[in-house]
Amino acid sequence: MPPERAMGSQRPPVPERPAAPKRADVPPQTAAEDVAAEESGGVAAAGSGRTRLLAVLWPPRITRAQLIVALLLFVLGLGLAIQVRSTSDNSALRGARQEDLVRILDELDDRTARLEGEKRRLEDQRAELENSSDQAEEARRQTVEKEQQLGVLAGTVAAQGPGINVTIRDPRRTVQADMLLDAIQELRAAGAEAIQINDVRIVADSSFADTTRGVRIGDRTVRAPFRFKVIGKPQDLEPALNIPGGVVQSLEKEQAEVVITPSKRVVVDALRPVKRPDYARSSSQ
Repeated sequence: MPPERAMGSQRPPVPERPAAPKRADVPPQTAAEDVAAEESGGVAAAGSGRTRLLAVLWPPRITRAQLIVALLLFVLGLGLAIQVRSTSDNSALRGARQEDLVRILDELDDRTARLEGEKRRLEDQRAELENSSDQAEEARRQTVEKEQQLGVLAGTVAAQGPGINVTIRDPRRTVQADMLLDAIQELRAAGAEAIQINDVRIVADSSFADTTRGVRIGDRTVRAPFRFKVIGKPQDLEPALNIPGGVVQSLEKEQAEVVITPSKRVVVDALRPVKRPDYARSSSQ
């Protein structure tokens, strides 16, 4: 075989690849630096994420529509709170029995009828004055009648008529001035025209105060048992004191005993002295 062919058949030598350095050949300092770099890169990435989230959430961006919705919800909540409170205030009447509610309605009807009767009476007086042939005499008669009525209201004139007698016994001395005042107000609202407690006449300017010896009414002191003489319509006066949560129940909670007795004739004879005013004079003089 010729030498040229023998040389052409030989394969060229393959260069050897450099061997990859083994991990054991890496110095310890280089591996620690790589780990620190990776950790610092993760911390930086986490810090960047929190920064972007904080930038999105703060400051809060409130749109006009959100503000209007929040305002409407506040107004709605306030209205519901007011309605619930007003409903709870009327819970006393809701818990009352049917017969008590009927009696309260009857009392209101009686008050309305009484006011209508007073209106008609005044209209009749005006008609008499306008149609009377002797208007001066009629005016004089009405003046005397009015003087008697004002005397009863002022406590300067004795009075008698139908009404009720109320006795309040207080063995534990728990009845106070404000309880007696509540009773007076209920009786006046029910149409009481003259009231007397023990030997003291009750008028518009009567004051009530607690003392160690009893209850002072004006300049007089009264002690239990408290005896009321009240002139008015008994059918209106007695229910006014016995309404649910009213005067009688309040006194009984204080261990006081209340006795109400209707009467066809009640005499109110305690009088108030007539005081001449120092400065006020009638404009007709």
